[in-house]
Amino acid sequence: MAYLLIFITAIFVNNVVLSQFLGICPFLGVSKKVDTALGMSAAVAFVLTIATVVTFLIQDLLLEPFQLVYLQTIAFILVIAALVQMVEIILKKVSPSLYQALGVFLPLITTNCCILGVAIQVAQGTYAHTGIQEATLLSGVVYALCTAIGFGLALTVFAGIREQLSLMNVPKGMQGMSIALVTSGLLAMAFMGFSGIDNGLAQVFGLK
Repeated sequence: MAYLLIFITAIFVNNVVLSQFLGICPFLGVSKKVDTALGMSAAVAFVLTIATVVTFLIQDLLLEPFQLVYLQTIAFILVIAALVQMVEIILKKVSPSLYQALGVFLPLITTNCCILGVAIQVAQGTYAHTGIQEATLLSGVVYALCTAIGFGLALTVFAGIREQLSLMNVPKGMQGMSIALVTSGLLAMAFMGFSGIDNGLAQVFGLK
């Protein structure tokens, strides 16, 4: 049940984009088409999950024992950069069309604050883990995967809305990024309706 609460919290209550405001760059830049949004979501999910495992082990086995925690950010960025290069090579061979569609935004995953932010949260055990008494690698991976699902959900829904907006007669002064920012704000307000669900479930099942 504790992992179910992580699932609900990471996707709906504490969405990484609409609540924590991490990963805004790809959220606004790769949300013009649903197909591209799904591709970016899959790439982020893969990189985020693998990066969480690797960075957690680096933090636990290398940085903390040797008192090198001050190198955390640099070490994590290097790991994420290597994983992004791996995804880029795989996509280039497996799906050239998706590789071309993602364009410059695929390398931007390297500095995507969503990836780095979640990796740091899991390594430090500061993420929302309702019902989990102690942060572990398993709970961290579950949180990272659920966060990636939440990112993909927000990105795909936003892309679908922007596709519909492109077919409508939007006032000239609100076209482009202006209407996109307004729409993202309304979407964030919609997700605020999920606030408190995690606490309610935790109290019902005696996890809090």
